[in-house]
Order: sequence, then C-alpha cells, then structure tokens
Amino acid sequence: MQFEAPTIPPFDHHAANDARNRQNALTKPAGSLGRLEEISIQIAGIQGNPRPVVDKKSVIIMAADHGVCAEGVSAYPAEVTPMMVKGFLQGKAAINAISRYAEASVRVVDIGVNYHFPDDHGLDHCKVAYGTANMTEGPAMTPEQCLKAIRIGMQIAEEEARDGVRLIATGEMGIGNTTASSAIISCITGLPAASVTGRGTGVDNDGLNRKVAAINKAITVNQPDPCDPLDVLTKVGGLEIAGLVGVILGAARNRIPVVVDGLISSAAALVAYELYPEVRLFLLAGHQSVEIGQQAVLERIGIKPILDLNLRLGEGTGAALAFNIIDAACRVLNEMATFTEAGIATSA
Repeated sequence: MQFEAPTIPPFDHHAANDARNRQNALTKPAGSLGRLEEISIQIAGIQGNPRPVVDKKSVIIMAADHGVCAEGVSAYPAEVTPMMVKGFLQGKAAINAISRYAEASVRVVDIGVNYHFPDDHGLDHCKVAYGTANMTEGPAMTPEQCLKAIRIGMQIAEEEARDGVRLIATGEMGIGNTTASSAIISCITGLPAASVTGRGTGVDNDGLNRKVAAINKAITVNQPDPCDPLDVLTKVGGLEIAGLVGVILGAARNRIPVVVDGLISSAAALVAYELYPEVRLFLLAGHQSVEIGQQAVLERIGIKPILDLNLRLGEGTGAALAFNIIDAACRVLNEMATFTEAGIATSA
C-alpha cells in the first residue's frame, strides 16, 4: 500500500536542553517537581521553543461504526454511536464537560458513522464509508478507505495548526472499537488476543469470550502482516482509528504535542509509531486506561501515563484531563523565577 510519508521535523534537543537548564536553575531543589519538569522539557523539544506555551488546546473526536458488532462484541448496539455524536455536538457528554474545564475546544468528525447527519449538524462531514465491514469475514476496510481516513486526519490536524492550536488530544467514538483496537495491538505486538482484550463497554464473561473469538477469527481470516502496520489497520482496524493515525502524524508534522487517550487512541498511536518511530517524542500518554491492551502499547512505544484514574470511557476524556497538568508544567517553567532572577545566592 502506497502512503506518502509526512515530513516530521526532528525533536529539538537544543530547546529541550535549554528548558532543562532553566528547570535546574528555578527556585526549587533540582528535580523536585518530578514529571512536571519532564513534561515541560518534552514540550520544549516538540515545539522547538525553550519557553513552551500550550495556551490553545483541542480535542479531536473521530467517530465511526464497526461491522464486527454483528458478532455480539459490545454491551451496546451500534445505534449508540450516532446518539453519542449528537451528545458531543450538544455539549452534553463527559468530554464536553472536561474540555470546558480545561478550556479546550472539541472538534467532532464523522469519518465513518453508519448514519446520515444533516449538513447543518455542526460537525465535520468527512465520511469515508458507513462503517467498516465485519472483519471476521474479510478486511474491515479497503486500502483506499484506510488511506483516505488517514489523510483526513492529517488534514484536520493541519487545520488546527493553522488555527493556532498548540496541544491536541485524540478522542473517538464507535461502538465495537475496543475490539478493533485489541486486534491491532495483538497483531503488531504478537501478544495473544486474550491478553490485550478487555471488557470495553462492560461486556460480561460471555461477551468477553465473543470479543476474543472475533479477534482470533479476524486474524485467521485476514492474515494481517504484523510488519506492515497499514496492512493491519486496513484488515482489522477502524475508520476512526485510521483518522487518529492521521491526526497524530499531522500534529507531529506541525510540532504540536499529541496527548493520547485510552485504548483506541493508543492503538492509533501504535500504528503511527510503527510507521514512523520518530513520532514517539511527540506523544504524551494522558492516562492509564483500565483496558488491559493499552499497557502493552505504552510499553512498546516507551511512554508513561500522566494520570491513573481507572477510566475506560474514551472520547478523549483522560487526555483532556491531562491538559491542565501539561499547561501547569509549562507555566512553572515560564513563570517561576530562577535563583539569579530572584536575587537568591545559591552558594556561601
């Protein structure tokens, strides 16, 4: 599958070192602010600015449906996907409440919902297809659909960059997407499906067994190449996951840090990382999800979660909650005085 490689700028180690030196000179014991110091230094390197600012934040929610729902893998029917999209647009979902607190915008993209939204519904109309095919019977997407969804995500990130956004969170909505995400993770990491598949929307033991069986069947039927992340994404992924891969790549291309949410966003981050390992330095893990597959992704990429709140909702909620911590990290770096600036002697 042909994919035009985005030009991802190198992480600016000079800016990061300057930020580290300032952190060490601030009026506090060196290292006493722990992860806050690490985060500010990483943001400096991403932005290429030793005094980083993340004053404009955006949550991008990609929404799509999944044909694998026909296998009984979710506690909710597929009809919930458009209902939740409407809730996002009305500002009444969890991500809306959290984003208002974090002073972040919420952008909702219909990239593959099995529903026709009115043109005046207030969302980005970017539908590639009315959901994916049932991956237990063949590929979830065609290669063309997969690439189109990635390009849409990249374009969305480009638009956010032009609008001055300096911090992006990846969000999603799609009944059945934990099944697709676990399938991607199992394929790429080589871990058994049962070890990376959780209860998603809260399925019982029978439902969990159906999920694992559906993933194993999909892998057997499609034989995705674990060394080809686009092949994996096409055969057992989802349109919203592909869209988020594009968002991550587009944000990195514009030196915008990406705060990854839970399992589904992490699956997208894994695909982006496998395509372009240099993306890793542009990623922050917003939180540790209850979904067991996410841990395998974070370990493979090499990033640590900022929060651990037993979340498993998705939507970008955990990533948006981390926004204020990231903002605080940068504000400490920028607004705190150094010993020299404060006129404090550090030696006898």
